[in-house]
Amino acid sequence: MELNQYLEVFIEESKEHLQACNEQLLELEKNPQDLSIINEIFRSAHTLKGMSATMGYEDLASLTHQMENVLDAIRNNRLATTPEILDVIFMAVDHLEDMVQSIAAGGDGKKDVTETVEKLKLIEKGESLSGSADKEVAATAALEAKQQSHYDEFELTVLKQSKEQGFGVYEIGIALREDCLLKAARVYMVFEVLEQIGEVIKANPSVEQLEEEQFDDEFTVTIVSKEEPEDIKGKIMKVSEVVKTDLRSFDFDEESNDTYSEVLANSNAQVEANTPASEQSQSIGTEVSQVNDKKGNVKQQTNNSKTIRVNIERLDILMNLFEELVIDRGRLEQISKDLDNGELTETVERMSRISGDLQNIILNMRMVQVETVFNRFPRMIRQLARDLNKKINLEIVGAETELDRTVIDEIGDPLVHLLRNSVDHGIESPEVRKAKGKNEEGTVVLRAFHSGNHVFIEIEDDGAGISRDKVLKKAISKGIITEQSAAGFTDKQAYELILSSGFSTAEKISDISGRGVGLDVVKNTIESLGGSISIDSKENEGTIFSIQLPLTLSIISVMLVEIQKEKFAIPLSSIIETAIIKDTDIMNAHNQKVIDFRGKVVPLLFLKDIFEVPSEPDEDQFHSVIIVRKGDKMAGLIVDSFIGQQEVVLKSLGNYLTNVFAISGATILGDGQVALIVDCNALIK
Repeated sequence: MELNQYLEVFIEESKEHLQACNEQLLELEKNPQDLSIINEIFRSAHTLKGMSATMGYEDLASLTHQMENVLDAIRNNRLATTPEILDVIFMAVDHLEDMVQSIAAGGDGKKDVTETVEKLKLIEKGESLSGSADKEVAATAALEAKQQSHYDEFELTVLKQSKEQGFGVYEIGIALREDCLLKAARVYMVFEVLEQIGEVIKANPSVEQLEEEQFDDEFTVTIVSKEEPEDIKGKIMKVSEVVKTDLRSFDFDEESNDTYSEVLANSNAQVEANTPASEQSQSIGTEVSQVNDKKGNVKQQTNNSKTIRVNIERLDILMNLFEELVIDRGRLEQISKDLDNGELTETVERMSRISGDLQNIILNMRMVQVETVFNRFPRMIRQLARDLNKKINLEIVGAETELDRTVIDEIGDPLVHLLRNSVDHGIESPEVRKAKGKNEEGTVVLRAFHSGNHVFIEIEDDGAGISRDKVLKKAISKGIITEQSAAGFTDKQAYELILSSGFSTAEKISDISGRGVGLDVVKNTIESLGGSISIDSKENEGTIFSIQLPLTLSIISVMLVEIQKEKFAIPLSSIIETAIIKDTDIMNAHNQKVIDFRGKVVPLLFLKDIFEVPSEPDEDQFHSVIIVRKGDKMAGLIVDSFIGQQEVVLKSLGNYLTNVFAISGATILGDGQVALIVDCNALIK
């Protein structure tokens, strides 16, 4: 079988299963007694193991198998969930993520995980991680586990509800020839037969012991199936070196006694959350997945997926083709105006409406929930809290908010740095918080929401806040500002000094943050995406970092302007308003031409000078000005004339024009002319 064609699906699904493991492990840490969470983790691990083995990534499958064994021991009450065990499982998940990442990058997915595997084996055997447990006791416990034939409450739930749904429930005793040399291979063949006709619920000895041939000649398997007993028996007997098959219907009264009654009294028996311990396939998973309603009736649960996986490159190609269509649409609109033909105008207007609808659909297809970025942060915060000996609760709000994939790809690292900053600098230690009368556990809220054509992402903490005096003192010592200018700073201006290059108020340098090389990079990245960042803080109450981002970067609304015979496009997201000013309105301050705009002094920037546009002396007493902003700062851009608003396609300038000042890209207009798109953030300092 050619597996390369499935590689992309394997990588994506592996990432999803590992993310599910991370999320459920965090939940398990909060609720260590909730076995339904263990079953969810087990299901993801089991599926990942099967996928990895099928694709030939044995190291990946082997590590997942060891992790699965520990999870199986926990859910069968042979192990208790402890922070130490969770740390090792988290470590295993980290290794698995590294392996999958290696495969995604074209590697072989191999990694030395010997130490983690040994730890998992020690845990499974019931030994301490230091290896100091009594080996004989562990061996005895393993033997007892092997000899156990009773069913746990979850397995009984599966069997009972399967029976009620019309499945046959059978215990099958299977014997191999005494001189069988490849017992594990024969067991595998038996399981392969059973998986085609039903679902394996339990094996005795366990699946792992069967795989390692830790049994004599006989083993027992419990299955649910709709096949006739004689047909099941006949198919098993066809497996080479199977000499005996004893099949009997499962006796619930004999096996469960009072156990099952207790299960029904104390749980809702969510079968779909309790995957069988020796599950080998999900062939009838949809049929067996049930829950009890309030009256105790079994209800079928089905998940009919209406989504398909599409390679992002295909969406990029589709977007590029549509961008060309937008350019041609603009060209047709221009021709329609020039010819002044009624029928042509009507047709073009209809085409514009349809292409506008198509544009919305394509842009929505590119939209991705910020959850894809947010979901990696709970695990990160957990580890940071442990490293810093702090108690931190991360709350995520608005994870369903959508952003363009291009923005999503870029926003992850800035958010990581801001969160690390909040955890390290913002949230105090439990002792300090207690002394301040606060809850020992600090809270960090990661929030996303839509507002107009923008998405806002906020990081809020209830920590120490920012000390205005400390920030100003550090900024003066670094030469970022002078003592004279510091006196006139508002609180917000003072807080935003921490976004300056090389700025840090950390008392000591740590691996978490505080090296003074981060927040300026965060600011530059956000501004390169056409966004902005602001800070609000109250000392001893907390801090809020607020990020504003455009919904999409590919098709943007602009104001087209003209300078001499050249056209420029200024993004509407940066524009406050347009105006016509007189020569007499222009003043000079500190060698800079300025105007009074609604009580504020706004510097003027003459674009013809900045972009060195050839021009003749102009004696016109009136000037067209566009007031633009970057955060709280403003500037007035002087142009020759306004053309009007238009939606344009943002095109890169290519590899040869990467350092053009204050130009973020270009677009092709309806008349075929190229207009350069002005980067207002670069102009405002």
